[in-house]
Amino acid sequence: MQLRHATLVAMLAAAFGAAPALAQSCSPSGPSLTYPVSKKVGQTDNYHGTTVADPYRWLEDANSAETKEWVDAQNKVTQDYLAQIPQRAAIRQRLTQLWNYERYSVPGKEGGRYFYTRNDGLQNQSVLYTLKNLGDTPRVLLDPNKLSSDGTVALAGIEVSPDGKLLAYSTAASGSDWNEIRVRDIESGKDLADHVKWVKFSETAWTKDGKGFFYSRYDEPKEATKLADVNYFQKLYFHRIGTPQSADTLVYDRADQKEWGFRSQSSEDGRYLLITTTKGTAPKNRVSYKDLSKPDAKVVDLIDNFDGGYDFIDNVGSVFYFSTDRNAPKKRIIAIDITRPQESNWKEIVAESPDTMTGADIINNQLVVGYLKDARSVVRVVSLDGKPVREIALPGIGTVGGLQGERGDSETFYSFTSYTTPTTIYRLNLKTGQSTVFRQPKVAFNPADYETRQQFYTSRDGTKVPMFIVSKKGLKMDGSNPTYLYGYGGFNISLTPGFSPANLAWMEMGGVYVVANLRGGGEYGEAWHQAGTKLQKQNVFDDFIGAAEWLVANKVTSPQKLAIGGGSNGGLLVGAAMTQRPDLFAAALPAVGVMDMLRFHKFTIGWAWTSDYGSSENPDEFKALVKYSPLHNLKAGTCYPATMVTTADHDDRVVPAHSFKYAAAAQAAQAGSAPILIRIETKAGHGAGKPTSKQIEEVADKWGFLSRELHMGDAGKTVGGAQ
Repeated sequence: MQLRHATLVAMLAAAFGAAPALAQSCSPSGPSLTYPVSKKVGQTDNYHGTTVADPYRWLEDANSAETKEWVDAQNKVTQDYLAQIPQRAAIRQRLTQLWNYERYSVPGKEGGRYFYTRNDGLQNQSVLYTLKNLGDTPRVLLDPNKLSSDGTVALAGIEVSPDGKLLAYSTAASGSDWNEIRVRDIESGKDLADHVKWVKFSETAWTKDGKGFFYSRYDEPKEATKLADVNYFQKLYFHRIGTPQSADTLVYDRADQKEWGFRSQSSEDGRYLLITTTKGTAPKNRVSYKDLSKPDAKVVDLIDNFDGGYDFIDNVGSVFYFSTDRNAPKKRIIAIDITRPQESNWKEIVAESPDTMTGADIINNQLVVGYLKDARSVVRVVSLDGKPVREIALPGIGTVGGLQGERGDSETFYSFTSYTTPTTIYRLNLKTGQSTVFRQPKVAFNPADYETRQQFYTSRDGTKVPMFIVSKKGLKMDGSNPTYLYGYGGFNISLTPGFSPANLAWMEMGGVYVVANLRGGGEYGEAWHQAGTKLQKQNVFDDFIGAAEWLVANKVTSPQKLAIGGGSNGGLLVGAAMTQRPDLFAAALPAVGVMDMLRFHKFTIGWAWTSDYGSSENPDEFKALVKYSPLHNLKAGTCYPATMVTTADHDDRVVPAHSFKYAAAAQAAQAGSAPILIRIETKAGHGAGKPTSKQIEEVADKWGFLSRELHMGDAGKTVGGAQ
């Protein structure tokens, strides 16, 4: 139900004791900027008897000369506007200083070698290193910065053969989801002739003898439309080293199931290939296996329905260990003997707990299990028969990654990060439970100057929702703090504490950084996720708006000082929030967002999101979608917050047409003087693999934009404390 503006003010007055000031007032003269002409066409569609106009449909054709002219004109308006912000140069300079620190990945070990990536600070892409002993000097194995002149070719994945002799590595160009796999001889550092293309959403699984690997791909697309065409009928192949891709063997496909996707994983003992079948992005999957010790073995369906999520951990002989949310929304660990696979024979090893299980592996012949407790990491060690061994002492409240290895290893590595702790790599002795620092970066700031607190607030329907509030110490609760509220709320993805030089710069400017752990995410298990999907998706927006209302009511900030941001599904979140409550925010930064909720399933992998969103082809789901679809809820004559939409020309996850159409419609609808801009990056995609230089430029533009729209004065000039 859409409420009139006066009704909203009255409701807020009752809640807060007084009507809040609006984020901005409507200017009778309308927008202060002259935007490029966005022509309207007479396109309409009939959805179950409801006619819906789509006047900017022509912007879906990214290859047309007309769309390219529009993109160039919009970018010029945006860059001209940003160029007038005096703080932007100082912000960019400080971001460059903060970004210039060493960053490491968690090491992995294979075939007696260690492998990890390192970025010296301002390298566009992190470099892959290897060493045999931890005290040795690391050797560069692969430097992605040498794969392109501008750093836009990124390393998308690596997998080392079990004998440690060969590296299968995937690359992605200009941020595209399309990957290519090549093979490098680790000793010589030279590539072999092997070259595998048209790979997307795939794992690489080596055979035990290192003679080949399994991977998933789609049929070769048309070159002109490869960034927009829908992706169906994924297939699982085996590539034998030294042979052309045309000779690869088809291992598994389902011609009767166009939406099924396949991930492959080799068991540590090399005997089994595990095949996980997914349908869209729903966290439910089938599990099949192939006995690789038998040349002509058929693929056997172990779990042949989508009744839950099953993540293979490892096997001990014929006993397979899985973490699953089957009959356990926060997950448990079970053992299935494939010689007696009936569910009645399954054995529970680790029961569901009040905390949400995030992952597990068998290392040192024990289960190392990660959990989230109110969106913060906890790590526990359990014996293979389920008996508690110990809880690993962590450096503080934050997020842990890594904790992988082989069954016989006595060590593993993990990363630890928080909002004020740069990602540090630890080596964990599993025999003693003791952690020691392996790599610790130095960043030019004092963590003691900042504080993080977790606040629970009540959403519209009474649900308790947590959020993290991070700022300089001594925050004054007088409603004057520029505040950036960030959220996601979808696809079972959890937002947990993590260090970011971008967010540190924001706080140095005097800003408050807030992360809301909305329903739709995975923080509290599958029930929390489902509560923010399909017909319940409005819960996500209510949670986000509830966080904003709490921040205003408790004088952390005010509507004139409050900005919201999010990317991808989080871009949808921002678009929905600013159309539902334009009075509550001064600025909005929707990035690579899903803005057209009636047509998202018609592009690339968009069909896979119907598990979270539903589909306009379903009458009941259409009614829910059209009520919140950002594109369809912009209303002419409304004062919208200052908005800078961001997208990229090579985004083949959420095609840029979403952002194009939304920006055009928002510019036409805007009644106030606040700008509605769109920033369209070139040679970039959805976000993964984006070069450091492009990241810094984009963040400088975002913080520069907010410094102006939130009236932060000289914040940019004094960022980092330097006059």
